[in-house]
Amino acid sequence: MKSDLYPLFLDLHDARCLVAGLGDVGCRKLRGLLDAGAAMVLTFDVAEPSAEAAVLLASPRVRHARRACTEADVAGCRLAFAATGDRAENARIVALCRTHGVLCNCADAPETGNFQVPALARQGELMLALSTGGASPALARRWRRELEDWLAPRVRMARLMGRLRPCVLALSSDSGQNGKLFRSLAESPLQHWLQDGDLEACRAFLTQSLPPELHARIPEFLHDLA
Repeated sequence: MKSDLYPLFLDLHDARCLVAGLGDVGCRKLRGLLDAGAAMVLTFDVAEPSAEAAVLLASPRVRHARRACTEADVAGCRLAFAATGDRAENARIVALCRTHGVLCNCADAPETGNFQVPALARQGELMLALSTGGASPALARRWRRELEDWLAPRVRMARLMGRLRPCVLALSSDSGQNGKLFRSLAESPLQHWLQDGDLEACRAFLTQSLPPELHARIPEFLHDLA
């Protein structure tokens, strides 16, 4: 088990990625890359694509070849998934990725690659990444579901803060004062009022807490959060 992994969220909108193998695992990885907005995904599989794979390959951001990937394919990629179902082939891809400094996840031997994909809990704009360090993927899946339930009532609060923050910063007030305001809002009962649909309590609190210049925008901040 690895306990010293460095967690991060990657922006792939300008990235070329690679998926070798389009079985169940490879299709999951390809779908995840497309959902994350990867600019281009190179895919390789010696077998004919399944019906599920064919749907994903129809994306204009996917370039597919029915062959094994080469060193030239790997070079210049941001990250890669070795998911061919052939341990030796996956090891070859991992080695190529290391040579070219490409982040690589190996489906059948995660410890040989240089990154692992965590279980992701998503609700609205919120996302939590969970890893058990390889101890139990089954537990990670269970806890992911529990975390999704935990996140659900917090989506409204995150949206409210996402609307408030740029408007507060645009007033160009002292950064220390802004920090104090953001902490006050984060630690306030706003989250509970939003969960209960008590917008009147939210309006009263925001009127008391926000700079006067933003009072007229409070209905906009609270729009559709009930």
